[in-house]
Amino acid sequence: MTGTATKGKRFERRRETRRSVLVIDRIADAVIRVGGLAVIVAVFGIMAFLVAVVVPLFTGGRLVGTSERQLEIGEAAVLGTSVDDYHTVATKIGADGRLEVLHIATGRRLQGPALDLAGRRVTAFARTIDGRDVAFGLDDGSLRFGTVTVGAQVITADQLPAGLQRLDARDQTDGSAVYSAIPGSQFRKIAVAARLDAPVRAAPDGVAIVALDYHLGGTTERPTRTFVSIDANGLIRLGRSESRVNIMTRQARTSLTTSEMPPLPAGSTARRAVTTDKGDQVYVADAGGIVHRFDTRDPARPVLAESVDLLPGEAALSIFGFLLGQQSLVVGGSDGRVDVYFRLERPDAGTTDGFKLVLAHRLEPHRAAAAAFAPSQRGKLFVTADAAGDVWVRHSTSEQTVLKLAGSGGADGYRAVVLAPREDGVLAVDARGKATFWEIAVPHPETTLGTIFGKVWYEGYEAPGYTWQSSAGTDSFEPKLSLVPLVFGTIKATFYALLFAVPVALLAAVYTSEFVNPAVRATVKPIMEMMASLPSVVLGFIAALILAPVVETWLASVLMVFVALPVALLVAAHAWQLLPVDTAVRLQGLPRLLAMFVVLAGAIGASYAGGSAFEALFFAGDLKAWANGSAGTGFGFLWLVSLPLSYLAVFALLRRGAGDWLLEAGRRLAGPRAALFDSARWLATLALAALLSALIAGALGALGHDPRGGMVGTYVQRNTLVVGFAMGFAVIPIIYTIAEDALNAVPEHLRAASLACGATPWQTATRVILPTAVSGVFAAIMVGMGRAVGETMIVVMAAGNTPILEWNVFNGLRALSANIAVELPEAVRDSTLYRMLFLAALTLFVMTFVVNTLAEVIRQRFRKRAVQL
Repeated sequence: MTGTATKGKRFERRRETRRSVLVIDRIADAVIRVGGLAVIVAVFGIMAFLVAVVVPLFTGGRLVGTSERQLEIGEAAVLGTSVDDYHTVATKIGADGRLEVLHIATGRRLQGPALDLAGRRVTAFARTIDGRDVAFGLDDGSLRFGTVTVGAQVITADQLPAGLQRLDARDQTDGSAVYSAIPGSQFRKIAVAARLDAPVRAAPDGVAIVALDYHLGGTTERPTRTFVSIDANGLIRLGRSESRVNIMTRQARTSLTTSEMPPLPAGSTARRAVTTDKGDQVYVADAGGIVHRFDTRDPARPVLAESVDLLPGEAALSIFGFLLGQQSLVVGGSDGRVDVYFRLERPDAGTTDGFKLVLAHRLEPHRAAAAAFAPSQRGKLFVTADAAGDVWVRHSTSEQTVLKLAGSGGADGYRAVVLAPREDGVLAVDARGKATFWEIAVPHPETTLGTIFGKVWYEGYEAPGYTWQSSAGTDSFEPKLSLVPLVFGTIKATFYALLFAVPVALLAAVYTSEFVNPAVRATVKPIMEMMASLPSVVLGFIAALILAPVVETWLASVLMVFVALPVALLVAAHAWQLLPVDTAVRLQGLPRLLAMFVVLAGAIGASYAGGSAFEALFFAGDLKAWANGSAGTGFGFLWLVSLPLSYLAVFALLRRGAGDWLLEAGRRLAGPRAALFDSARWLATLALAALLSALIAGALGALGHDPRGGMVGTYVQRNTLVVGFAMGFAVIPIIYTIAEDALNAVPEHLRAASLACGATPWQTATRVILPTAVSGVFAAIMVGMGRAVGETMIVVMAAGNTPILEWNVFNGLRALSANIAVELPEAVRDSTLYRMLFLAALTLFVMTFVVNTLAEVIRQRFRKRAVQL
């Protein structure tokens, strides 16, 4: 007895948990808690970083360093001013033709080069937008063209001339050039040079030139010089010279052609004139703001195309000039208004060339008369000054006043302004000959919430719209940075991918969960899960180089597959019911699965063979021509699209109206006769659905609805259809795996109870299992959608990267993720494009966060309903 008691004690289980287990449990709990908090911190840290990079896009402009510097530059009227890239020197050309150079930091005058005008008086002046090339209109009717350049050269310390005078801590001078110390024991030499060409006769001798505009164009081998002038008699002349350089002798031969504009309408006197660098348009304005546009595409026969009053009322014209690119015409008046006009083609233009001046941007008006204007050399930024002494930095496209500078312009305000070449400084000159210089920072003037997410009217576009185009091949190009096409492209790619993936994945999950033999399921599911491991770059490569050409070649057959597959499966299902019960039971499992694949292969083969007939029946024999709108009508496509909905509607109506009678009639039959009755019922339903679909398609056609231009349209090889296939292939394994696990997690007693009550396996799957697992199924779809939203490489390689707003499945797209991948390697750090790409990432982050949050809320509601079962 004692031995037995001792043996029992030896094998008695300890009732206390070992200390090591408790320690491990606490460590695991702490690691999990820290890991969860770290994930949360990482997510919010990423968002904070994105916000920090994006915020400067919306901060506008600011002053840098001291706000004002006063520089005495003489009493002569100012014709033009300029500032060098480094804010070292400023130049001023006076009405007396003198060129003065000043050191900006100290205001000291430097010795500038002389401009010899042979004693003639300057009556008009013009310069190119970069300030380098100038033109003087003289009182004898001649023109003098020339250049005023501010050159920069880096030299070493031993190259400095002797006897330099100190200007400030950084700069020294020899009286004409400025030497600025820069890192590396080097110096930057800033020197002004000028040159004048021989006089060119532009008006009769003794008739002064009173207004002038001047542009350079052409190529390096064939530079062109275009100018328009108004003389004291009111005659307007357009001149264009072209120089051709002999590649052998390097000698230039210049030809000059001039043409005289038709006279202005009675009562209008020309005061200002501007032209384009090609000389194909001439704009002449009178003092009251009436602008006369001449079509000079044929210089020998210029035509007055239109006359329009751009300043209605009593306001006088005070600003008249082009921005970079000569497409935006800036007009300002004595009432303070500043507007921007485009020349656009309009059906109702009522002009000789079909174009008219259209008000594109109405900017914030000055509180006093607009007095001076200077465009940027880089973009659509420009500066205006008024008679009250205010200087505003504006951006044409975004319509925002980026920075307002209040100076000491005196009672008459500023008379001349200039924007530094790098858009980081403004020099303004008042009527007393004083100048004020502001060093500014306006890094992102083109970005506002309106330009990023709203419609914007860009040059050359017929109307405001959503456009993304970050670069081009010309210096006058304006970046177009609307995120709307990219957001739309992301949604479009996701929608079509899920439209393809969700039905396939869910039906496959239901099939393997409820109808397939467990042994077959054990083989099929791992294979499906392995599909998710395929790299998206491989799928994108296959989609772009293999799938896209195949779809393009066999487009009609590909579309026919979407009709043939479900029809073939339904026909095979009804045929299966005709088999004897013993045979059907014996062939369940792998044989039935193989038979299904045979049916699918047969449907694909039939689509391949019948593609031409399908195309002839529904798409007038040429699907691509039909999609372009050059063949056939929309009836066939509308019939195909409405057929599934019509079938569901007919099925629901028959079930509600005659469901009990059909059910009772089927029960009275047995064996093959019951299967034939079921097949006949299906064929009748399909026939009624086809008739209803034809009625719907005919009605829509009679109402003028054509699907072309909507979900279908012009076909391009790399399109959304191909992206939908490739992305769907990537998403199907994810949705399938999660949904199949959710269906298998449904308690077995629910399945058994349903079957015990007489329900068929299909009824059990659709009315018991699926509603119970709906939270897991919904989560599977949401995870798949998240995978599709963030997909990059498939979209980059197969979508064509065209940022357009079209639902056309035959056209391309550009998604947010693809845009980041394509453009970030080329974006300069902290540039507008760089920050816009981070804004795209933040937008994608927010979209995903919001969708997942809403999905989780909906999933929890479904789960509460399922728990009650």
